[in-house]
Amino acid sequence: MSKMKMKVLLILMASLFFGGAVSAQDANVLPTLIKQAVKVNPKIKSLQAKLNMARENISIGTHLPDPVFSVGLLNVPVNSFSLRQEPMTGTAFNLTQTIPFPGALKAKEEVRAVDTLIVKQEIADLKNQIAQKVAVFYYTLQEKRREIALAKESINLLKQVLLVAKRKFEVGTASLENIVQVEVQITRVKDKIETLKNDALSMQRQMNAYLLRDERVIIATPKIVPVNHAIFPTDSLLKLATRNRPLLKGIKLYQSKAVLQQKEAEKKYYPNFKVGLQYTLRSYNKATGVNYPDFLGLMVGITIPIGYGGSIKAAVNKSHYLQDYYGQQFQSSLQVLQQSFGKINAKINELRSREKLLTKTMLPQTLQAYQAALADYQVNKIDFVNVIKAEDDILKVKTELAKLRTGYAIQIAQLEFLTGSKLIY
Repeated sequence: MSKMKMKVLLILMASLFFGGAVSAQDANVLPTLIKQAVKVNPKIKSLQAKLNMARENISIGTHLPDPVFSVGLLNVPVNSFSLRQEPMTGTAFNLTQTIPFPGALKAKEEVRAVDTLIVKQEIADLKNQIAQKVAVFYYTLQEKRREIALAKESINLLKQVLLVAKRKFEVGTASLENIVQVEVQITRVKDKIETLKNDALSMQRQMNAYLLRDERVIIATPKIVPVNHAIFPTDSLLKLATRNRPLLKGIKLYQSKAVLQQKEAEKKYYPNFKVGLQYTLRSYNKATGVNYPDFLGLMVGITIPIGYGGSIKAAVNKSHYLQDYYGQQFQSSLQVLQQSFGKINAKINELRSREKLLTKTMLPQTLQAYQAALADYQVNKIDFVNVIKAEDDILKVKTELAKLRTGYAIQIAQLEFLTGSKLIY
């Protein structure tokens, strides 16, 4: 084997086995992008405003109502409307305070306090969605750039083939058609590169738009890493999702809120109280010439919780049904997650098997086939078309390897979204 062919083979093998290396700085690119996307996302800011409203709403209607002060005239004679004619005539000053049944205000406050926890989970769920979306953008961009790099490697190989064809043409052992075929193939690959560059640029612009920044900002993408062989059992994923997925935690909070709403509604079976103080100011009486003393009165009232039309019972039943509703919704979500986990795990296993086949068998075989074809062509054992095909096979296998590795990364990002957990560090 010539030195030139040996060098080409070493370069190809190195790009295969060491292309997955990634620096610590490159490893922080995706988390940094996600952090930036979360920071500028307007929906996050609107939910933060919603959280502030929920916090303020806790104090509304969960404290004693304001006392009522009133002024009135008592026992005014209609024949003269004089305040000094009758001894029972007076000016009454009333101060009344309504007092809910003990625990009623606390129950209402607990219901509203849960709303703040629910909104926090909405914020966490949106951040989870943003992370998943940015990851898909990122790995797709990474894939396109890898395809561009592979296409450029293919052009370099074709140029080596072109040199061989030109040398054979110079000594009369190859036709001009061979040279033209290589140049045509190089042109095709260059055309493919332009298409891929446009796709990569479009993806970069979409990411920058999502980050609310200039579309021309360059987004760094490290080299694609090989498939990780970690195992993700469905049962473990379900436990992670139950514990960490904001959506599921939000459903549980809604169920807890319904329990508290039932307690709040049941408080309506008990009476509220009303306490009042009345001071009656009387004037000097002309008829008797007596200055009568003022009156002081104390009143205590109690509501009678009849619940006309079954309104109290209906409120209790409604909260009970809400508990059942959210309980079933939680179980339904777990069922959907279990199906999703099974589907994703099946895809991950497929990608692992295919990567093993490509790295251990197909790619080494295509590299050897290319070297053999090039060597045989040099001694006129095979047609030139076989060399072109062998080179094209290398490009196809390495491109497929890049796609399945980024596909694997996207599947992991989907699992992390569904579980709300970081699975690979």
